[in-house]
Amino acid sequence: MEEDINKALAAEDFSKARGRAILSQIQHFLDQDKNQLLSFNDVKEILHPKNETYRGMRAVPIDLIVGSEGRYRDFNRYFLPNFDFLRSRWERVDMARIKDIILPPIQLYEIGGVYFVRDGNHRVSVAKTQGMEMIDAEVTSLSSEIPITPGMTSDDLKQAVIQYEKKLFYEKARFAEITGDETLDFSMTGQYDTIYRHILDHKYFLNETFHNELPFDEALLSWYQTIYEPIVKIIREEQICSRFSGRTESDLYVWIVTHWDFLKKKYGEYDISDAVHDFSDRYGRRETIAPITSFLKKLFGL
Repeated sequence: MEEDINKALAAEDFSKARGRAILSQIQHFLDQDKNQLLSFNDVKEILHPKNETYRGMRAVPIDLIVGSEGRYRDFNRYFLPNFDFLRSRWERVDMARIKDIILPPIQLYEIGGVYFVRDGNHRVSVAKTQGMEMIDAEVTSLSSEIPITPGMTSDDLKQAVIQYEKKLFYEKARFAEITGDETLDFSMTGQYDTIYRHILDHKYFLNETFHNELPFDEALLSWYQTIYEPIVKIIREEQICSRFSGRTESDLYVWIVTHWDFLKKKYGEYDISDAVHDFSDRYGRRETIAPITSFLKKLFGL
């Protein structure tokens, strides 16, 4: 009799949790990213953590658990169950809670100040649904210079990484101090390293005509004035950005230079203005974004 009552309570708890998950999906219909758990593997791809350290057992605030390693599609941002097939296992975990059975600690990854479930997603879901604030966990930490806050989407995290990369690049290259330009902005991660390589390549090219080593500052300014600025000027005058929604002038500079190199290898001498127009004609938005998507997949292996 008591067992039947406990089963009924667990079934009711799951039904309520599923109902809240459906309501949340409706509320976030126009912005589903805000309703999704973060994927731990996606976050690792964005942050590129270098070190991993075992931290042992600790009590972890459930509100700081923001994602999962393998089950991030099964639960929403609030760890409510997204699918009915989760019912059986979810109810078994809830039954253990109802009967005061102590379950093994969950396993978590910590990165950027928040946590991702390695094992124990259903236990987190039940605990959060029942209003628990802390949960026992075995924690492994991964190093990251980028703080993550609950509520961050993957896009938010990418923007945080881009801003961090910009800060490092501007400090390392003294870019604003030398060029007076604070608008070298990208919509993708990793591009400041590309710009740094462009400057070093330009420095190498200039050094072939000098007896003494050209200082980095002078090479940077030369690259900015003779390569970057002229290309960006054409991009602005021709309003090329209007054909690449969500992309920046700096994005287009990198892609156009890559395209320019391709054209020079294929045809020999090739005017940069012609390269800009050829790139825009080939990959710019018309009625579909398929051309630029194809180009990016080739260029970055997406």
